[in-house]
Amino acid sequence: MLQSLLRRARNGDRAVEATTEESSAPPGKIGLALGGGAARGFAHIGILRVLAAQGIKPDVIVGTSIGAVAGGCFAAGHLDDFEDWGRGLTARNVLAYLDISLSGSGLIGGGRLATRLEAAIGDQKIENLPGPFAAIATELATGHEIWLTRGRLVDALRASYALPGIFTPVRIGGRWLVDGALVNPVPVAAARALGARVVIAVNLNADVLGRGTVIPSHGSDEADERARIEELARTNGIRGMISPEYLIKRHFLGRGGRPGLSTVIIDAFNLMQDRVTRSRLAGDPPDVLVSPRLGNIGLFEFHRAKEAIDIGAQATERAMGEITEAVAALT
Repeated sequence: MLQSLLRRARNGDRAVEATTEESSAPPGKIGLALGGGAARGFAHIGILRVLAAQGIKPDVIVGTSIGAVAGGCFAAGHLDDFEDWGRGLTARNVLAYLDISLSGSGLIGGGRLATRLEAAIGDQKIENLPGPFAAIATELATGHEIWLTRGRLVDALRASYALPGIFTPVRIGGRWLVDGALVNPVPVAAARALGARVVIAVNLNADVLGRGTVIPSHGSDEADERARIEELARTNGIRGMISPEYLIKRHFLGRGGRPGLSTVIIDAFNLMQDRVTRSRLAGDPPDVLVSPRLGNIGLFEFHRAKEAIDIGAQATERAMGEITEAVAALT
């Protein structure tokens, strides 16, 4: 195993820098790599339920962002709590978890979500879980891929889903950490390094179709100039007549077809995650890839948990032939 890690380090896998401990997992293990995708991550619940119903129990669990949350709750024996919480979310009560802060390094402090998560899983340590587990995060200053394999589970999960610009970074072990999807949205390599011989991976963003093409010729037109003049006139006309609170809301949410700050951050992150996922999966493909069709569920539509769970279950049922064949190959 140590030789394998060294080979990965020589090949440029910077994730190895995050840990020097040799995996204690014996060979012949089934690994689960759960990808990031915000609200789409509730699909992981349906996936885990179907696998369990088919008698397939992952020995190694690795997750990024919401994948780390679902995987961590499952590993800690609290998947029921996570599912009950998700199914109980509505468009209104989701807002209760958003502790908005304009004075920090993110729009949302994240304390309320962390408190709810800790109430469910307690003060568990990663090293005390039944099997190997890692939450993937990104070090903000260096871009290092960090595998959180020890310490408080809640802290690791919170760091793994700390979407830059939305949630404040989390400090663990002297490093400021943010969302692991920046560097490894579907952590197949980490699952293999922790001892998995067969890796079942879940990509929550597989059906982002028709995006990323090249537009070879583009430029401004008359409509752009009209819009600029209208916006200038409108701004000068209402300056001093509206409250600062309204200006802040318009700035973050946008209006009249113009994207706000929150939309820009989320859409940019979604595009980046798609590119990184394609690259990482091409370089280190899993043995089986489960790809739920979740494109109609927005990244922050957490109130649609039931839909996501059902879609995840359906995708796993479709992939069961490949999964059972790959698992059978272990014996």
